[in-house]
Amino acid sequence: MTRLDTDRIRAARRVIDPVFLDTPLYRCDALEPALGCAVSIKLETANPVRSFKARGTELVASRLAGTSSPAAVCASAGNLGQALAWSGRGRGLDVTVVASRFAPAAKLDRIRALDARLELVDGDFDTARERAAALARYEGIRLVEDSLDIETCEGAATIGLELVDSAPSFDAVLIALGGGALATGVGHVLKSFAPGVEVICVQPLGAPAMTRSWRQRRVVTTDSTDTIADGVAGRRPIQAVLDDLLLVADDAVLVQETSIIAGMRLLLEHAGLVVEPSAALGIAAILEDRDRFAGRHVVTIICGGNVDLPAYHRWTGAPPVHGP
Repeated sequence: MTRLDTDRIRAARRVIDPVFLDTPLYRCDALEPALGCAVSIKLETANPVRSFKARGTELVASRLAGTSSPAAVCASAGNLGQALAWSGRGRGLDVTVVASRFAPAAKLDRIRALDARLELVDGDFDTARERAAALARYEGIRLVEDSLDIETCEGAATIGLELVDSAPSFDAVLIALGGGALATGVGHVLKSFAPGVEVICVQPLGAPAMTRSWRQRRVVTTDSTDTIADGVAGRRPIQAVLDDLLLVADDAVLVQETSIIAGMRLLLEHAGLVVEPSAALGIAAILEDRDRFAGRHVVTIICGGNVDLPAYHRWTGAPPVHGP
């Protein structure tokens, strides 16, 4: 048994703003010649925060609204912060986001635009997590911890319900693996209702902590990360999340940076999608192991589209767009 509850996940759909639900799921024929398999895309970028994270923050914010302390703080690589700011603004919450000053400028600017208080730290995401925890203790407010807080996992799990309810004949789902909320949430639902579907988690070779932990069945930390996929670049997995992941993931694989960039290019050229590196991990996994997926129908979750455009142009070779 994981920490997740199917009844709560179904109930979450009544709380989450419909703008984040029932995101597009479609087969992308144009990708198939390049990948050698049937590929369907679950597009989690077509919403006001351009990532799946608001499914979870909607649950958090709904439970905090109207309480004696309608305030929250989180650490974020960018997407969770945007999502919490958006959900909090709609429900009158005071939101603080702690992020690395090295996070993509586009993500930081969007957090500010959503009226959250933004505090920047020198260091990476795990440094920001320590600072957010300290602020929560000092100010006596809710600390929102991605993947540890069950709302973030069960919010993400509603994606799994949509995959199952669509009744597609797919063989595997490729899920970006960072802290683990998306993988444990979607994985829980698939193993409950579609146990024959293979749940494959994908992480960058330069940020392998959770994958190593899954393989060794114990928490394995790393001293640093080295990847363009900032959204999944954690160093310190959470034991409770790992315990859930061990029950629902069939495999966890690591991919190279060159494959991530190639995946971003393919999604731009053949699907017309501008995505952040984390969202291309599933395509990268297919590129690195074509034989494994040959002849199969695979779903990849496009989990985020908040990308620093100058960096994106460097990675993909796409020409920048100039105004008049």
